Amino acid sequence: MNTRTAPRASPGPRGPRVGLALAGGGPLGATWEIGALCALQDALPGLDLTRLQGYVGVSAGGFIAAALANGMSPRQLCAAFIENDTPQPDDEISPTLFVRPALGEWFERLAMLPALLAQAGTRLVLGRRSLTAAVERLGGVLPTGLFSNHALEARLLRVFSQPGRSDDFRTLRAQGRHLVLVATDLDSGEAAPFGQPGWDTVPISRAVAASAALPGLFPPVRIDGRHYVDGALKKTLHASVLLDDGLDLLIALNPIVPFDATHAEHPRVLGRAGQRIPHLVEGGLPLVLSQTFRSLIHSRLQLGMKGYERSHPGTDIVLFEPDQRDPEMFLANIFSYAQRRQLAEHAYQKTRADLRARRGVLGTALARHGLQLDDAVLDDPERRLLKHQALPRPHRWQSRLARSLKRLEAVLDELDQQLASRVS
Repeated sequence: MNTRTAPRASPGPRGPRVGLALAGGGPLGATWEIGALCALQDALPGLDLTRLQGYVGVSAGGFIAAALANGMSPRQLCAAFIENDTPQPDDEISPTLFVRPALGEWFERLAMLPALLAQAGTRLVLGRRSLTAAVERLGGVLPTGLFSNHALEARLLRVFSQPGRSDDFRTLRAQGRHLVLVATDLDSGEAAPFGQPGWDTVPISRAVAASAALPGLFPPVRIDGRHYVDGALKKTLHASVLLDDGLDLLIALNPIVPFDATHAEHPRVLGRAGQRIPHLVEGGLPLVLSQTFRSLIHSRLQLGMKGYERSHPGTDIVLFEPDQRDPEMFLANIFSYAQRRQLAEHAYQKTRADLRARRGVLGTALARHGLQLDDAVLDDPERRLLKHQALPRPHRWQSRLARSLKRLEAVLDELDQQLASRVS
């Protein structure tokens, strides 16, 4: 957690203008952000995260920002996305929504194959294209995404259509909640700030799908004749769209950070199979690519934060991130849903630890905006996000072993009884 405070007077009678900026990071990032937001909500009782002046979300952070702006609390998000145990069935965001095959995209691309083969063959025979160019021409038959985003969009439409919520940016703005979901225009490479004036006629559910359409995993989302993909391609945070509104305090969350193996909590990184890895390179290509991706994302964020400090010196900016020495966050699969309960609890406890470690500096900054940390929440060693942790499902061989041991135990008991009867 980083804190940048601006030396200025306390806000006037209107109260502080507080905004929230959420970066992306796939299912892992969404899980971490929900856990961290629950910790912030508990530790800052004077701050209602569903009634802020502004929200900006990118990729996975867009879904959370849209839910908060619609009045869903961090605890409700935890029930809907982490525990899948919510009183309102329509609020449940099941992991299966993210892994529906993009069959329509696959069939549409496959239907193009005959025409592309004919074009490539004709140009090759006539000498207008080399063999390499002809093969490249066939690249148009490859799907632009493996998984469909239609199921997620449809579920979010149901979530945001519940009483008291809205799938319309303009309705939320009329209620005093400025929501911006950033995607990237695939053809121009420019940022698309859905929710800003001129960009606010798009349904919120569709804007979330566009902002989270990571190329290769999800097809681009078509809106008004243009195609949009993940907003993180342009920037990591996109906080300037809120800062330009003159906020007093901006709370930012970024779940993806590079791992510092040289100063880790453990002297060596534990591999997935439990082996010790003295250096990341010994983990092979997956760890090398993960560290590369995380470093690129984080370096852009650091540059952006420095720019925000120069361009908006009158705003206090507080950034929360995972500890770079934490191997559990680094080794977790960024696209995995299976560990979301464990990781949400981990994010909750680590964020509380960050708040405890920085309560002096952070407390001073928050006090300027009428906010105060709840020391009882921070110092309670028994406090948890989840009331109970689900026990991991045993492997098939473990279940068979348990049954075999029970049968063996029954046989031994019977033998003991027979021997006892003979002795007597």
